[in-house]
Amino acid sequence: MTKEELKARVCEVIRSRFADTRSLADAIYAEPELGYKEVKTSAKVRAAFDELGIGHQDGIAGTGVKARLRGARPGRTVALLGELDAIICRSHPASDPMTGAAHCCGHNVQIANVLAVGAALQITGAMAHLAGDVVLFAVPAEEYVEIEWRRSLKEAGRLRFFSGKQELIARGAFDDIDLALMMHVNPTDRPEGDFQVGASSNGYLAKLVEYRGRAAHAACAPDEGVNALNAAMLGVLGVNALRETFRESDVVRFHPIISSGGDLVNVIPDRVKIESYTRASNVEALERYNSAANRALKAGAAALGAECRIEDFHGCLPLRPDEGFRTILRENARRIFGEEGIYEGEHSAVSTDMGDVSHLMPVVHPWVGCVHGALHGSDYRVASEEVAYVKSPEVLAMTIIDLLWDDGAEADRICRGFRPVFTKESYLKFIDSLTTDSQEEGR
Repeated sequence: MTKEELKARVCEVIRSRFADTRSLADAIYAEPELGYKEVKTSAKVRAAFDELGIGHQDGIAGTGVKARLRGARPGRTVALLGELDAIICRSHPASDPMTGAAHCCGHNVQIANVLAVGAALQITGAMAHLAGDVVLFAVPAEEYVEIEWRRSLKEAGRLRFFSGKQELIARGAFDDIDLALMMHVNPTDRPEGDFQVGASSNGYLAKLVEYRGRAAHAACAPDEGVNALNAAMLGVLGVNALRETFRESDVVRFHPIISSGGDLVNVIPDRVKIESYTRASNVEALERYNSAANRALKAGAAALGAECRIEDFHGCLPLRPDEGFRTILRENARRIFGEEGIYEGEHSAVSTDMGDVSHLMPVVHPWVGCVHGALHGSDYRVASEEVAYVKSPEVLAMTIIDLLWDDGAEADRICRGFRPVFTKESYLKFIDSLTTDSQEEGR
């Protein structure tokens, strides 16, 4: 069998299983779960692997599921990843009424792609023609939410890192993987869909900020209090005043929320909590602008004689797609989407913990135009099921075949040409160093 014949057979199976792929995506969509809580979603993935007769490891970092298809000969291992978790968007019509969770970022589509590719490789016996292995990996907690709850898990010794792929790296789940790829949905106006080959994107630091003041009666004795909410507002205004210093090339973003703004309207707020990210396109800018933001936040406390405590946590590193890997992906996308349907994409301000993986091994992270509405928005919906559940997995499957064909020559070439930024050990040491806890009194 030639490589082109194998690709054709695999794509034929992907097309024939469209209804099964869509059914899995819809089932996950109907029961969205937040990171490290994806119990039902994980069970659906395990059941799908069992139905296909694909062995798997379960409970990795709590809910992760890792399956492996073995090639006919030794070689490199390529992993296809999908994310289990949802985001919080209470206004989305399909959100969970209790938790507010909703799959309006397309992670259910990712998981469906992983199973579509895995099923096609398994059913066609494709691995008998390939060297090396394919790991099908459903991973937890890409969305960096519920920081305080995740901190409690860390304090209890159940987590080392808040983000799923970082936790998996620390636990050794990527030790036997050489290359990794995954897709993400993207809004598009083209009915036939489009395919962004996968550009770079921002990294970020996450922070918890707590302002402490002094409670007093808000009407008869406000002079006896120290208003923590006013201190917080001044701190955020201070960061806004820094925006003119942000270089365009650094793609800086700072977007706080007040998670706790006081308890009673007739009591001067004495404790206010803020969560935010500081995002930037590179690590040097990330550390520099985050330091400036912290100065501004503390200045708000100093102005009113309050206290400000800031905890910084590693969010994720900027995404560094591998160009050799992108070349193979691009050629397969061109076959499915046509020349007019693919584009390179520009650096994005969004972030993903796939960025951390990209500092250790070759990675691609394409964006597939198949949805309408805003990502993380209440109007999000899948616009083209054919693009989401047929065209996208076809590109991914053909790319994997190219990597592992001819004794895995392409996968080996990409890996040999890749220069990692970190070893696993130096990576873990570096991101541990990004977690800080500072307190400054303004009184």
